[in-house]
Amino acid sequence: MEDNVYSVSEIVGTSASSIDDAVRGAVQRAAKTLHNLDWFEVTGIRGHIEDDELRHFQVTLKVGFRLDEPPA
Repeated sequence: MEDNVYSVSEIVGTSASSIDDAVRGAVQRAAKTLHNLDWFEVTGIRGHIEDDELRHFQVTLKVGFRLDEPPA
């Protein structure tokens, strides 16, 4: 197994539908900017309540991505 070095970024995803959609949307958006994404960790879940109903979900994620090897 090759040794790797990772960087971690904290991102926030939101969705009016579900926590799952908020997580998936955040990871999909991060993948457009970051490459070598390997893992995520949900560190927080929040929501908005309106008229006694759940209206919006917000998740905080840490995403880990492998750093590129420096040129030889």
